[in-house]
Amino acid sequence: MYKMLIIGFSAGGMPLLKRLLAALPKEYPLAVAIVAHLPQDQESNLAQLLDAVTALPVTMATDKELIVEGHVYVAPPNYHLLVEQNRQFTFSSFALSEDEPVKSVRPSIDVLLKSAAEVFESDLIAVILSGANSDGADGMVLVKQLGGLCMVLNPHDAEFSIMPNAVIKQVDVDYIVGIEDIISLLISVDEKL
Repeated sequence: MYKMLIIGFSAGGMPLLKRLLAALPKEYPLAVAIVAHLPQDQESNLAQLLDAVTALPVTMATDKELIVEGHVYVAPPNYHLLVEQNRQFTFSSFALSEDEPVKSVRPSIDVLLKSAAEVFESDLIAVILSGANSDGADGMVLVKQLGGLCMVLNPHDAEFSIMPNAVIKQVDVDYIVGIEDIISLLISVDEKL
């Protein structure tokens, strides 16, 4: 059964993300983590913007925070967001890292996808929306290798198609579809797709 959904995007992805989150039901069974490429030198109000459009609680992820289903977490600016598994207690939490930028960005979609894939394996869903660089493609490779579900916005529907095209070039993704189909698939996660 799926436990976590990760959504990554940069340029052109915000309107799509708002539509997606607005459509998720209040009792959504997965934890949701979002990585957006944000300006590093200013405060982010992304969590508040998203909280206004969804029935799910939305907060900025914090270091060592337990991951809870039905909650949306936003990667804070200028930190990589990672998932850690506490093997002793079988729960997962977030970690924040100030490691060097990956593909010129921090937070990096690749970093979150790789760490989450190692923890959740086939219980992970990863979605890439619009974006103007290739961040996310390497992470999607590992998501697919470890049995997770990979969805990419159809590049024809993306304002900036570099990001979805980079994923499609590297990964045999499960779905290359428009935003409405992504929403339908995510709402039907209880059926394990």
